[in-house]
Amino acid sequence: MSSIKGAQSQKLDGSSLRIAIVHARWNKVVIDALLAGTIAKLKESGVKESNIVVESVPGSFELPLACSRVIAGSHIQIATNQTDLLGGLNFSPSGAASPMRSGTPAPLPPVNQPFDAVIAIGVLIKGSTMHFEYICDAVSHSLMKIQVDTGVPVIFGVLTALTDDQALERAGIGKGANKGHNHGEDWGLAAVEMGSHCKRWAQGKFAS
Repeated sequence: MSSIKGAQSQKLDGSSLRIAIVHARWNKVVIDALLAGTIAKLKESGVKESNIVVESVPGSFELPLACSRVIAGSHIQIATNQTDLLGGLNFSPSGAASPMRSGTPAPLPPVNQPFDAVIAIGVLIKGSTMHFEYICDAVSHSLMKIQVDTGVPVIFGVLTALTDDQALERAGIGKGANKGHNHGEDWGLAAVEMGSHCKRWAQGKFAS
């Protein structure tokens, strides 16, 4: 029996997007599979490898702060690059630009846009204490708040599994004959779609 789950697939073009992935390292086997699935789908959707930035943190609890700082840092990076374009110019005390340049011209900035979306990847597996519930609740609410506050889509790639087997199956590496589906692929597609939507909406363009 086929599953009714999943969003309707669309043809997506991520060639103009810059995407960040922030992943936890806890439960590394599952994380590695999810990360690989996410990156593969981003590239398949046209996102350039140079526009995919990957950062890691110890666990899922650290994801919200990391995502927030990565988003802020990408804007600082752009401002810094724009300033560096003037780095080769010497200025006179009066503030007027001198035609003289330093020996090495300023290099072109390596990037020219902040992140269009961030994908937060983590794996939480229920144990024998309330730790699982507290972390799930805190992380999910915090990631939602970040995307609402910043206007940058934050894709919720945090598995909240009750067992090890559930986590493995949702990374496409299940132990049984049915390996399951790698949800990282879905998160990659969601990032491209939401990044594209937000770019269009920011320009006042809406689907007819």
